[in-house]
Amino acid sequence: MGGGKRWVRVTPKGGETSLLLARATTEAQLAQVGDQAGGRIWLFLETDDLLGDHAAWLAAGVTFREAPRSESYGRVVVFEDLYGNGWDLIEPAS
Repeated sequence: MGGGKRWVRVTPKGGETSLLLARATTEAQLAQVGDQAGGRIWLFLETDDLLGDHAAWLAAGVTFREAPRSESYGRVVVFEDLYGNGWDLIEPAS
């Protein structure tokens, strides 16, 4: 893009929706990195194998805020991205 602009678009295989990740370039933008949701969970990622993904991601060094748990809607575990933003990894109940 030039001018310091850079982004990557992430789309799940067969997905119709993408997530656009853009590099922070200004002081104001940099100050917000890691606080996009004000400390709340801001993104949800669905899986069909939560326990398998949890084990693999733990081995790869992903930071989890809790152990996997069961809820009425399925299994869930909260993890952090590289900047401390919280995500829910969810395996919906069948």
